[in-house]
Amino acid sequence: MEPLTFGRVQITVPDLNEPGLYLSRVQSLEADRSTVQDFRYADTELRALDLVNTQLITGLIANLNAARVQLQAVNLHAVEVDTCDLGTARWTDSKLTRVAFRNCKIMGAVLDGLTLDDALFEKCKLDYTAFTKIRATGPVVFSGCSLAEASFTECDLADAVVRDCTLRGTEFNPGRYQRLDLRDNDLSNLRGVASLGRVLIDRAQQVELGQALTAELEVTYGNDLGTP
Repeated sequence: MEPLTFGRVQITVPDLNEPGLYLSRVQSLEADRSTVQDFRYADTELRALDLVNTQLITGLIANLNAARVQLQAVNLHAVEVDTCDLGTARWTDSKLTRVAFRNCKIMGAVLDGLTLDDALFEKCKLDYTAFTKIRATGPVVFSGCSLAEASFTECDLADAVVRDCTLRGTEFNPGRYQRLDLRDNDLSNLRGVASLGRVLIDRAQQVELGQALTAELEVTYGNDLGTP
């Protein structure tokens, strides 16, 4: 598959239709040797999904609904996650390479210590999710996602792209955000604007950033005081 282009970034996502590739349907993502490869896991409802020290390589996870998700050291390579509801997942200390999340709900989740390389989040609901110590070592794109009230803390998102996303109350705490591409978003309701040094925006967005900073500083306008 040809790389997808978002602004200045090209991202390579899994091509699960490539000639010669056959995905076997599996009933579980657990494996005796901690590796599941060339798989299709779909149309499943779970009360809990608990995985530790697991490698998921070349596969599709689709239409999965899980009430509780706990993932620790669960690495994904060339995996597409489509139309899944992972609820308030807790996903820690893992690496995601050539991974695409599409039309997923991961709301109120905790994503901590993830390394992302060629990772795409497209049309996902990520509201209220806490991204902590997320490190982009390659292209990372959020496209058409809702990130309302989400927070980014101690993240390295240099050169990542956030495009056409809902950023209502989204908070950027100290981290590394140089050249983070924030074009084509409404930035007027961001929080933590002071952490966003050297990001990439359009000139028209200067006003929006100013509005966000003014709200954060809780300034008072003199003509609102009612007295000279």
